[in-house]
Amino acid sequence: MALLLCFVLLCGVADVTRGLSITSPDQSIEKAKGETAYLPCKFTLDTVDDGPLDIEWLLSPSDNQKVDQVIILYSGDKIYDNYYPDLKGRVHFTNSDVQSGDASINVTNLQLSDIGTYQCKVKKAPGVANKKILLTVLVKPSGTRCFVDGSEEIGNDFKLKCEPKEGSLPLRYEWQKLSDSQKMPTPWLAEMTSPVISVKNASSEYSGTYSCTVQNRVGSDQCMLRLDVVPPSNRAGTIAGAIIGTLLALVFIGAILFCCHRKRREEKYEKEVHHDIREDVPPPKSRTSTARSYIGSNHSSLGSMSPSNMEGYSKTQYNQVPSEDFERAPQSPTLAPAKFKYTYQTDGITVV
Repeated sequence: MALLLCFVLLCGVADVTRGLSITSPDQSIEKAKGETAYLPCKFTLDTVDDGPLDIEWLLSPSDNQKVDQVIILYSGDKIYDNYYPDLKGRVHFTNSDVQSGDASINVTNLQLSDIGTYQCKVKKAPGVANKKILLTVLVKPSGTRCFVDGSEEIGNDFKLKCEPKEGSLPLRYEWQKLSDSQKMPTPWLAEMTSPVISVKNASSEYSGTYSCTVQNRVGSDQCMLRLDVVPPSNRAGTIAGAIIGTLLALVFIGAILFCCHRKRREEKYEKEVHHDIREDVPPPKSRTSTARSYIGSNHSSLGSMSPSNMEGYSKTQYNQVPSEDFERAPQSPTLAPAKFKYTYQTDGITVV
């Protein structure tokens, strides 16, 4: 009786495990930013699974505040991959015939936002199965820079630094000497795997070419520097030269400003002198115009008189013209002086 009961139980377990199943195990995958992640999901069907085949991939983001997102779906012999905008155009089934038992996907051009747990669900009634894959996206070290922080002089203290521009933690560092004996100085051995090497009481033996390699789980990067430890420079002479140069520059600038100021004062003085001359000197008087206007008025008077009245008027009227205005030569070179012709007659006067 007991043997019969055991046989029935074993048959039941065989029937349960013989249905739809996913053969790919749960796993964790690490990839570098920009690469492509292959997420496997292979399954097997049983003869009892006679319902329609549905395949669904879900993403549970690393941020727990976000809900699960459908990223790609196979249903009714059609593929739907426009559910999640952040992965639009970057997620695809690796096999165009998913009914063959391969529901694996590729996620291309990985970004840090793609980090999370991906779940593959396969349904074919009455069978149902699922699996999970944890995807981690890391950034390779890049843009690494090696430099000396301090003065490279004998007896000084300074630092050798190795700094990548980007790179996901944890990062590992390794310093090497590439020249001379290719052996790192003994005092530095404790810091060979550190991003910073502190140099104390430097000597000329430290001179040479060094490299720093920085790496993480998805990649590595390298930089080099040339270290030249030299004797101390003559700082007193350098400081004195800088002071003298500064003083000479100040004197030169002062001389330029003085010359400019003096030139402006001279120009201002010349303008003021010309302005005073124009205001103090009055324009010359025109003698010719005065004499002509006076004689013209006499012509008018003589023209209106009768010949009988002109005898006593002729000589007297001409004598009224001011001798100073009449005899002086005109000032204007462009106008000819007026000419007068008069004769004395017994019966009258004739003016030409």
